[in-house]
Amino acid sequence: MSPTAKKTTAKRTATADNARAFRLTVLRATGETYGLTLEETYGDNGRTMATGVITTTAGQTTRVVDTVVAAVRSAGHQPSVLAFNNATPIPLDEPSGVRLALILITTQPVTKHDRVRALVAGINAMSVEESYYWYAKCLGPDASNARKALRILIVGDAHRGVRG
Repeated sequence: MSPTAKKTTAKRTATADNARAFRLTVLRATGETYGLTLEETYGDNGRTMATGVITTTAGQTTRVVDTVVAAVRSAGHQPSVLAFNNATPIPLDEPSGVRLALILITTQPVTKHDRVRALVAGINAMSVEESYYWYAKCLGPDASNARKALRILIVGDAHRGVRG
């Protein structure tokens, strides 16, 4: 193997070891309902660090269940992995995890279903780069203002249909 090929292979290995991804954990609630925990993960090969992004209740999850199923499918899993008795974290690729995180974060305080649908549609219409930008803003030091700004950008008035 040439020295150039060895360096390229080493870079790919280092990138894979430090890859950012997400994992989704199903949290059993009452009956056949479930909440979710979404975590951002770094690394592979058994050396994974995780940071919690958001935890949703069963009610919040029910409002965006179609989006959750779409994220799971885009990561190559069957929707059946979302069974409420599944305790194994579900790995998601980075773009799917970023988009799902944005949807869960922005819809969490919203109570009106039409506004939830508008937020989901607006985030799904974003380019990958735009979703990464808003993800960074919504988890950064000024997250509260960024989340409000994103909701206003997509659906308008910041106070209609939003809990405290």
